[in-house]
Amino acid sequence: MSELRVGLIGAGGISRVHADAWRALGARGTVTSLAGAEAIAAEYGMSVAPDVPTLLAEVDVVDIVTPSSTHAAFALAAIEAGVHVVCEKPLAATAAEAQRIVEAADDAGVRLFPAHVVRYFPEYAHIKARIDAGEIGEVATQRFFRMGSAPAAPWFFQESSGGGVIRDLMIHDIDQALWFAGPAVSVYAVQNPPTVDDVVPSPVTAQVVLTHAGGAISHLQATWVSPGLPFRTSVEVSGDLGRLAYSSADDSSLRLDALPSAATDYMPPMSPADSPYFREIADFMTALGQGIDARVTGADGVAAVAIAEAAYASIASGHPIALPEVSR
Repeated sequence: MSELRVGLIGAGGISRVHADAWRALGARGTVTSLAGAEAIAAEYGMSVAPDVPTLLAEVDVVDIVTPSSTHAAFALAAIEAGVHVVCEKPLAATAAEAQRIVEAADDAGVRLFPAHVVRYFPEYAHIKARIDAGEIGEVATQRFFRMGSAPAAPWFFQESSGGGVIRDLMIHDIDQALWFAGPAVSVYAVQNPPTVDDVVPSPVTAQVVLTHAGGAISHLQATWVSPGLPFRTSVEVSGDLGRLAYSSADDSSLRLDALPSAATDYMPPMSPADSPYFREIADFMTALGQGIDARVTGADGVAAVAIAEAAYASIASGHPIALPEVSR
C-alpha cells in the first residue's frame, strides 16, 4: 500500500496515543478539532484541516477520537465520503445506531474498526489464546474489575448522550467477556450511587452480571474514583480444568493455575515500548492492506454497545434484560 493518508477527528487526551501509533506506522496525518488541533499537528507532524468535510476529502482513513455522543455522526459522514473508519469505543450510544454504522460501511464497501484496545494488551490476548487452546476447559465463570479516576470533561457524566461509567470504562471488560465466553443472553446491572436527572455521580460503581449463551457467567465491576488514585484492572477466568488470572496491582505477569495436564509456562510482561494502541492500529492497517478481518469487527462493536445499553435498562427497571440469542 502507498503512503496512507489518515485524518484524526478530535484532539483530546486519547488522540495522542492514536497519533503516536499512526506516526510510528508511517502514515501521513491531518487533524481537525474544535480545539487543540494545532498542538497535535505540531507535536506529531500533521497538517490541520479547518473542518470535517475538508478533512474527509483529503484522507483514506479517518480516526474518530471525539466525545462518545459524536461517534455515530462522524462515522456515518466518513462512510458516506468513502473513507475507512477507526472509531474509539463506544461505536455509538445505542445498538441500533451502531448497527446502522456497520450496515452503512458494508453497503459502501469501506472498512470499519471499533477501537477496543484491551484485546491488544498482551495479558488479555494470552488469556484468549489459552482459552481457545483448551487449557482451562470450558469457561464457567469470569470476573472483571476496572477502576480509574473519574474523567474531567462534563460529557462523560451525561448518561443519555453516551456517557456513564459502563459505556466509558466497563465497556472494555464487556468486550473482553464476550471475546472470552461468547455472546450473552441476559444482563443484570446495578449502580451506586444512582444517576439523577441524567447526571452520573462521581465516585460511582457499577456491577453487571452477564449470562452467556454457552452457560458461562461473567461478573463485571467498574468504578470511577477520586482523581489521583491509581488505575487498577484485573481479570479471572475459571473453567472445569483450571483458572487464568491477571491483576495490574500485583505485577504485569499472567498466571495460570491448572490441572497437571495443562501447560504452566511463564508469560513475560508487556514491554512498555510496545503500546497496545500501536498494536490495534497496526492490526487495522494489516487488515486493510490484506483484505482480511482485524481482531475487532464491526459486529463486536455493536455487541459491546448492546450490552451497555441493556445494563442501563436493567438499572432503570431493577430486573434482568433478556437479549436475542445469537449463534456462537
